[in-house]
Amino acid sequence: MKHTTPHIVTAYEEAIRKLRSSVVEMAGAAETQLDGALSCLTHRDPELAGEVIRGDHRLDREEQGIEAHAMRLLVLRQPVADDLREVMAALKIAHNLERVGDYAANIAKRSAALVSLPDLGVGELGVAAALPELGRMVRERLSAVVDAYVEADAEAALDVWRRDAEVDALYTSLCGDIVRAAGENADLFATHMHLLFMAKNLERIGDHATNIAEVVHFLATGRPLAEERPKADRTSETATI
Repeated sequence: MKHTTPHIVTAYEEAIRKLRSSVVEMAGAAETQLDGALSCLTHRDPELAGEVIRGDHRLDREEQGIEAHAMRLLVLRQPVADDLREVMAALKIAHNLERVGDYAANIAKRSAALVSLPDLGVGELGVAAALPELGRMVRERLSAVVDAYVEADAEAALDVWRRDAEVDALYTSLCGDIVRAAGENADLFATHMHLLFMAKNLERIGDHATNIAEVVHFLATGRPLAEERPKADRTSETATI
């Protein structure tokens, strides 16, 4: 018995390590997908868009693999305390990363659709410039929260969580600009609507980064966040067409 116990513990610890490693690998794939989608914002490249769309299937498979691994751990090992938090965190983070991939694919699809539509006029270039800026902010937060997970850094996760309002504020401003521009130029209505949905996709990716931040904070501390989640999305208050 004394000879088998260390072997069992080692196998169990290795299974936990592999689960965490799988989450980090999936996060890298999600970041790659988002990078591709952001390139699609500035380059109307159908080939690149197709790569991003096809890449979404990888994230689906990786989430399924993490779920299967986590279920085996729950059933066979019955983890408790820190290990249970680790398993549950992996499941939640994987789900959020899969959604990041979905939204990245949606952005790529809409960028491909823009190829056959007219470009924005000179007076609307501010709208076109703000969309990549929103993408940059969201990408930065996703990278930061993945680093926080790797380092088990509760403070870094909390920083991402608190800064979600900055993404919401830019998104709200951008949506207002797009809606106004669409109302002033009926010939570009379809183009503006694609931009509006792309902005929404980016805002939702920011929300998923914030969701991951909550999970990482709980994983690192064992305590849920007591603060009210900061939000600055005021799009429901902006004028509609």
